Amino acid sequence: MSSKENNGGPGTRAAREKVSFASGDIELAAWHYPGTNGACVIMAGGFGVTKEPGTDLFAARFHEAGFTVLAFDFRRLGESGGRPRQVVRIREELDDYQAAIAFAGTLPGVDADRLAVWGFSLSGGHVFRVAARNPRLGAAIAQTPNADCQAIVRNAARHQKPLAMLRLTGRAVLDVLGQSVGRPPRLAPLNGRPGTVAFLTTPDAQQTDQALNSGNRYPAWQQDAAAGFALRLGFYRPGQDARRVQVPLLVVACDQDESALPGPAIAAASRAPRGELVRLPGGHYQPFLDGHAQAADAEVSFLRRHLVGLEPTEFETVGAAVDRPQRGRRSGN
Repeated sequence: MSSKENNGGPGTRAAREKVSFASGDIELAAWHYPGTNGACVIMAGGFGVTKEPGTDLFAARFHEAGFTVLAFDFRRLGESGGRPRQVVRIREELDDYQAAIAFAGTLPGVDADRLAVWGFSLSGGHVFRVAARNPRLGAAIAQTPNADCQAIVRNAARHQKPLAMLRLTGRAVLDVLGQSVGRPPRLAPLNGRPGTVAFLTTPDAQQTDQALNSGNRYPAWQQDAAAGFALRLGFYRPGQDARRVQVPLLVVACDQDESALPGPAIAAASRAPRGELVRLPGGHYQPFLDGHAQAADAEVSFLRRHLVGLEPTEFETVGAAVDRPQRGRRSGN
């Protein structure tokens, strides 16, 4: 199933079409940008972030460089199917990536041996696990990834007031209990100011709208999620899977990131046998803000080298430098 649109993101006129594919018994919605070089980048947004605010900006750059792009909504979010709505479950999101990889290999003009996965924040953490499970992938990009959610939860507590933390925990418990007997999810905002009940109240979480939804460009994006996820997040440490990633892996870390933390991401890049690292100044959303040109140039160059076999152009070598970390080097949180 497909429908066409000529609007690939802010400031672009990239041709794309709406497509759908199955993940188990759930139908997922996606944007398909037909490319010209035979390679495909599979993309998904961060925690609770739908495909348009989460991928439009980078998808347009990849498409302009000749890549096919498949940017999809996880189940229960955006235009994808699944109920109850706004419920985020890590195992299911990993399954959705698997389904997207299988579907991408069937797209017209795509070589199934030249696929890459891309994610940021929570889905950036998923990239470590997905790439470890799929050694046939041609490349993987983890942008400001949630590599160690245990460390993230500890850091997030520094930017929240105790009473608000208690209220979020109470809402999360009630959400889990309610869903177990068929009640609708109890939702919490994805971000907010310290003292409000929200998943993230870090300084760079205040930039979410500026980075992903400037001018309310995406009014349909529902910026909340089932509160019960807060009880599970601290157990997810996907950066530990980096040592099992055999495909070329690019990690983009921001040095002042208070939402995903640069230390665990840098350490994950050093663990990966074929890991590469780009470090940018700024917070969690810097690749969507002033650092976008640097991040996108580095990512396009990486994809060209590993999926198409092209060396970077002079333009692409200007900006963020790519570091190939020494294996086994450790970096703190």
